[in-house]
Amino acid sequence: MGITIQLLGELTVYRDGDRVSLPRSKRTRALLAFLALAARPHRRDRLCEIFWELPDDPRASLRWSLSKIRPIVNTPDINRLIADRERVSLDTDDILIDIRSIACQLETPDLSVDDLKAINSELKEPFLEGIDLPDQELFQQWLLAEREEVGRLRGKILSRLSSHPEISLPDQLRWARYWESLEPYNSLAATQLLTKLERMGLTQELARIRSQLAERFRKAGIAWSPCAPAEEESGLPPVNEQLLERKLLTSQKIEFCTAADGARIAYATIGKGAPIVKAANWLSHLEYDWDSPIWSPLFRELSLDHRFIRYDERGNGLSDWDVDNITFESFVTDLETVVDACGVDKFTLLGISQGAAVSIEYAVRYPEKVKQLILFGGYAAGWRIGATESVVKEREAVMTLTKVGWGQDNPAYRQIFSSTFMPSANANELAWFNEFQRLTTSPENAARFLSVFGSIDVRDQLRRVTVPTLVIHSLGDQRIPVKSACDIASSIPNASFVGLESDGHLLLGRESASRVFVEEVRKFISNNK
Repeated sequence: MGITIQLLGELTVYRDGDRVSLPRSKRTRALLAFLALAARPHRRDRLCEIFWELPDDPRASLRWSLSKIRPIVNTPDINRLIADRERVSLDTDDILIDIRSIACQLETPDLSVDDLKAINSELKEPFLEGIDLPDQELFQQWLLAEREEVGRLRGKILSRLSSHPEISLPDQLRWARYWESLEPYNSLAATQLLTKLERMGLTQELARIRSQLAERFRKAGIAWSPCAPAEEESGLPPVNEQLLERKLLTSQKIEFCTAADGARIAYATIGKGAPIVKAANWLSHLEYDWDSPIWSPLFRELSLDHRFIRYDERGNGLSDWDVDNITFESFVTDLETVVDACGVDKFTLLGISQGAAVSIEYAVRYPEKVKQLILFGGYAAGWRIGATESVVKEREAVMTLTKVGWGQDNPAYRQIFSSTFMPSANANELAWFNEFQRLTTSPENAARFLSVFGSIDVRDQLRRVTVPTLVIHSLGDQRIPVKSACDIASSIPNASFVGLESDGHLLLGRESASRVFVEEVRKFISNNK
């Protein structure tokens, strides 16, 4: 039974060509549209935040809405709505969604004029008309972003119509006007309009529009020259990083595998090329990492020319939180499980923070699978190893505080935690970090992680590492002293060491050290093919 979901205009669902009656609840219809377009797992508590007010009973409301959506999308032979105690997702592999179909059509370079005009007419329909939820800020942010994406798709259509060889010059000018009106701050649209005006010999209008556009871009702080014809521009407009991160988020594929003890581990793959597997480290979330001022620039760069594979640690992110076993050995076997699920044989293994110790252990066990080993901010021995009584008491006090302050905007806790993770973070970055804590794991699991990290000890394994190894560390790291990295590099045969001019255990994407990190990783991989 074929299912079609129409998001342009009024939300409509068809089954085998027949229109399906939708729930009267606007929130339920909004949830259906969100799940259909996102097409990835979402934690129940996050969906509750997006669609319901906290004074209500959001979990009960979510269950009710899912009960209304289930008969719409499920058929006797296929359960498309997948929901367990922690996550909800909609399998859309066999569902036709209008806006996705249009995006796929636009990948075809030789669409006819009639095809382009027909798509333009479709895109003029308002996206999810009448589905606004003004009192739900998170949903409204998502809805606005999707509506802007529809506008950009239409901009692509108008761009092609404004220069299509089968369209007369006057009609090209007409389409160029539409394009510039739709995207008033698109430099290519502005230049295309001026080019058409010039070719039409409309000199007075050309001078007036050129002056208006120059003033508009100047006030907006956008670099633009009114002199270069659109056809002669060799480069693309500057990439909007937020749009790129959103595109990456929607294109990554999230799947689940099951560890030997039954824990479900969420992993994601994105990009093409030689594989890089990133061992899980604490504070990760396969979805929210793309908004991170810490990880997103690194992930974006690595996924441009590699098949980038990463996963959430058990008890963290999209992986199961309610697990009995959080130990160093379970971290290693989870990495084994993900590698097997992805079917990769020879890959670069990246270990960050405690993920470095996990990566060292894995490389010793499976040297035939690891092509290169890259370690950043790592340590071979946890804080309990050789610690004085005062250090142990201090760390245990932090664990107690973690149970109370985790994820809260608590200045005292934030100062203890963030001052060592990223001392140079600004107020916005700290605010993001506080919210990210709450989204990644529970206070109880956070304390469990801190305890396990203290007992890590792979010092005896270092001399057994036989694969090419690069050790990178911030010279001013206040959480894991650079001496720990130097000890690792000196103990692993033929390992290389690179020190970064940073004080962060976690690199902020805006730091120059972040760019140096990417450059060193690329150089190391290239030199050890």
